Amino acid sequence: MLDWLPKSARTVLLGIASAIVLVLVVGRQMVEQGSDPTPVAESTPVTTNTPYPQPVQSIGVENAERVTQLTRWGTGSWQVAFSPDGRLLAVATGIGLYLYDIPALSEVRFIAADAALVSVAFSPDGRQLASGSWDTTVRLWDVATGQPVRTLAGHTGPVSSVAFSPDGRQLASGSWDTTVRLWDVATGQLVRTLAGHTKTVWSVAFSPDGRRLASGSEDTTVRLWDVQTGQLVRTLAGHTKMVWSVAFAPNGHLLASGSADGTVRLWDVQTGQPVRTLAGHTKTVWSVAFAPDGRRLASGSWDNTVRLWDVQTGQLVRTPRHIRLVTSVAFTPDGRLLASGSDDDTVRLWDVQTGQPVRTLAGHTGTVWSVAFSPDGRWLASRSADGTVRLWDVQTGQPVHTLAGHTGWVYSVAFSPDGRRLASGSFDTIVRLWDVATGQLVRTLRHTHSVNSVAFAPDGRRLASGSFDTNVRLWDVETGQPVRTLAGHTGSVFSVAFAPDGHLLTSASADKTVRLWDVEKGQLVRTLEGHTDTVRSVAFAPDGRLLASASDDKTVRLWDVERGQLVHTLEGHTDTVFSVAFAPDGRLLASASDDTTVRLWDVETGQPVRTLAGHTWWMWSVAFAPDGRLLASGAGDGTICLWDVETGQPVRTLAGHTFLVSGVAFAPNGRLLASGSWDGTIRLWGVAP
Repeated sequence: MLDWLPKSARTVLLGIASAIVLVLVVGRQMVEQGSDPTPVAESTPVTTNTPYPQPVQSIGVENAERVTQLTRWGTGSWQVAFSPDGRLLAVATGIGLYLYDIPALSEVRFIAADAALVSVAFSPDGRQLASGSWDTTVRLWDVATGQPVRTLAGHTGPVSSVAFSPDGRQLASGSWDTTVRLWDVATGQLVRTLAGHTKTVWSVAFSPDGRRLASGSEDTTVRLWDVQTGQLVRTLAGHTKMVWSVAFAPNGHLLASGSADGTVRLWDVQTGQPVRTLAGHTKTVWSVAFAPDGRRLASGSWDNTVRLWDVQTGQLVRTPRHIRLVTSVAFTPDGRLLASGSDDDTVRLWDVQTGQPVRTLAGHTGTVWSVAFSPDGRWLASRSADGTVRLWDVQTGQPVHTLAGHTGWVYSVAFSPDGRRLASGSFDTIVRLWDVATGQLVRTLRHTHSVNSVAFAPDGRRLASGSFDTNVRLWDVETGQPVRTLAGHTGSVFSVAFAPDGHLLTSASADKTVRLWDVEKGQLVRTLEGHTDTVRSVAFAPDGRLLASASDDKTVRLWDVERGQLVHTLEGHTDTVFSVAFAPDGRLLASASDDTTVRLWDVETGQPVRTLAGHTWWMWSVAFAPDGRLLASGAGDGTICLWDVETGQPVRTLAGHTFLVSGVAFAPNGRLLASGSWDGTIRLWGVAP
């Protein structure tokens, strides 16, 4: 499923997917490595989608130290949780915490955060919320006011799971730092650190009586801890791969664990002995849940099935099936229905007694990562990779409300030639057009799959978008209507670019080719073959005579557009090259790579000019300022680096995004820099007036 990703992002995503979504996208090094030595422009929370101070100076080498974030558009979602009384829904996102009033179907408040929130839980009395964050902290929030109560600091890695004790007096947190920590909710003091796991702790759960705590880890074990003493009671060993999920039976006598080894195991909590192994899944078991009466256990797996087991006998009772992997399972409070979320973009409701489908809840346009019932069983919340949380009426199966900001990872951003519009392409299948001056959404253009790249025609009348659906689409900017679809690639389209005269359009694809299209006719002009792996980025030289392409094969290639011939192969990068950009005078070419460097090349000779090194993360995007003296690069750690092209030295680091920066673009007048990120936001940077 993740073959389209380069190995750096794929490795990280597969790891964090267990805790939240396929979506946490940067690695453990964010915590372990030091900060960039260049000055950092820290961002403060900025109200989204509102007017902002218009800069009057172009961004340049001379004023780079004054560049700051001006505005932020979009959100993106991670995890959801209902309050105990069912009146509120909390949505943890890449930029903060949203609270929604369920009866009123309205947003109550937004609580900005300094780093992505990856786990969230209500206290049993519903008065406080706990959130685990990418910045290694746990925060407690007052639900009534939205104000932070306290910050619990101590972990040295992202916090992947949080859980309140049944009496609400203690909070447990599991982390990438391999520890579980217990906190006193009233004082915020660390009660104790439970050490013993040797790898990331993905899941924590209190027993119903609050006396035991279970933790599931990447080290393949489940550990049971005595909450009162903090002592390890026993280690439950038997799984052969990492443990994603743990759940206590309602009576507290049994513990279930789901693992990447494809099994569900039931353990006797009192003795720590295995009761039975529930075998049948053929791939990773991602989610386990007991029915309210404890007689049935549900498991969701990457083998596309939900399995219902008889807890007493260990026998398989039913096997409901999706057409893609199953990510989440949850029982209604009365135990009569089971909900499952899937990579097929649907939520399905099943009759627990018969195993038959009751209804399919369709509407999401991306993987459904989690499902949760309200305490009264009337509502079902589903969170999707399309960036939305949807509320469904369980009785009718009808969608009640869609909670969305900007949805999903933002892959690409591009300014219109007059600088009045900004286009963004996202994992949520949508191209959005924004009014640059006001931040208002102008219109929405929809693909059938994630949008990897957007580009305006030189006259600003057409917009091209490349998608995971293998197509390039041309849109009328004024009306938002599709003009034509350019079909021919056999793999995802990762990059599109117009020739300077607007007559040709080029596209780069996972099928290892670059294609040239006649914009007016929509016809294929030629296919440029030579790369031996996915082509990630394409760019025309300012005079339109040359075309550059970057690939997973670690090379950049320069092509003669007229003849379709290879001119130069630029070798030197040691890993995937994600992005290429020509300098405004066409004499230099910049390339950004997974090897953490940006390289500058002499276009005429194909020789390397210099290597811009200093980042410790892979580089995903690159763009020259209009004067050619400044270069911006977006990195996997969520920062943007500004470089002096002449010296090759970093002059400024812009911090604010909470995940990798996948696209950067300067406005034509040089006054704004736009960045798109996998945190689901677009941010505009400039020299504040």
